[in-house]
Amino acid sequence: MTKPAPGMDHDLYRYSALPERPKLSWPNGEKLAFYVLLHLEFWELEPPEGVHTDPRFKGPRGDYFPDYRYFTQREYGNRIGIFRILDLLDKHGIKATVAANAGACERYPNLIEACQERGYEIAAHGDYQTRMITSDMSEADEREVIASATDVLEKATGQRPTGWLGVDSNESTRTPQLLAEAGYDYQLDWPNDDQPYMMTTDPALVAIPNQMEWDDVNALWIRNIPNPRYPGLISEAFRTLHAEGAESGRLFSLPLHSWVIGQPHRIRYLAEALEDICSVDGVWQATAGEIARHYRSQV
Repeated sequence: MTKPAPGMDHDLYRYSALPERPKLSWPNGEKLAFYVLLHLEFWELEPPEGVHTDPRFKGPRGDYFPDYRYFTQREYGNRIGIFRILDLLDKHGIKATVAANAGACERYPNLIEACQERGYEIAAHGDYQTRMITSDMSEADEREVIASATDVLEKATGQRPTGWLGVDSNESTRTPQLLAEAGYDYQLDWPNDDQPYMMTTDPALVAIPNQMEWDDVNALWIRNIPNPRYPGLISEAFRTLHAEGAESGRLFSLPLHSWVIGQPHRIRYLAEALEDICSVDGVWQATAGEIARHYRSQV
C-alpha cells in the first residue's frame, strides 16, 4: 500500500510544518505583518437560475420573493456601515486591502473612489456575492468569470488587480491555476497558516492566509459570539502571533464586512480592538499585495 503524502489530498500546495521552515523576516525586523481586509460586496436580489450561494446564508429566494429585508440588511453596509469603518481606519492610519465584487465596482463608484483616495489596494472578489465559483462550472465559464471580474475592476480603478479573494472564499480545483494564468500574484482564500506560502501553480501564486476564526461574519453572525467578546478575540490572536513572530515573522489578517461590524451596536467593539492592537510595536501594517511581494523576495 502506498504511503499517503503529508498534507491534504490535493497538489495545489505542499505541506510545510512551521518549525522546519527558514526564518521569515518582515521589513525593519518587525515581528508581525498586519493587513485589514475590507469587503465591498453587492448582493443580487434575484440571481440567475443555477448559480450557487453560500449555504450558510439564506438562498436567493428564501421562503418568499422578494425578501427586501434580507438584502437591504446587507445594503446597509454600503450606505452607512462602511463610513464608520473608514473613519476608524483613518484614525489609526491603516491602509486596507479592499476585496471588491465587480457588481460593487459598477454600482458604488463613490466607494471605490473613497478607498483609492486613501491609498487602499483593491483586490478582485468575483462578480457578485450571490454567485460562487464551484467545480460544477465548466472551465470556460470559470475563465469567463475571472476575466470579466478582472476587467470590470481594472476599468473601475484604472489598475489591473494583482490579488483575488473568491466569493465566500470558494474555488474549484482549477481556480488557483486559472488565476495564475490570468496574471494574479496572490490569493486570499486559504486560512491554513500563520505565514504566506507558495502554491504549486505555474506561474506560482502566493497564498496570503485570511483567517476565518475572527472574521466578523463568521464570529458574530454565524457563530453568534457575543459582540463584547470581539475585541478580546482580535487582541488575543494578534498578541499571540506577535509574540511568536520573535522567532520567525507571523501574519495577522483582520477581515471586515461593513454590514456586520459597521452596525451601530458593533462599531465600538472594532474601535476597541483597533485601539489595542495599534498600540503594539514591532508591527508592519501593509496591504496584502505588499506582503505578497515582500514574501516573494525571500523565497
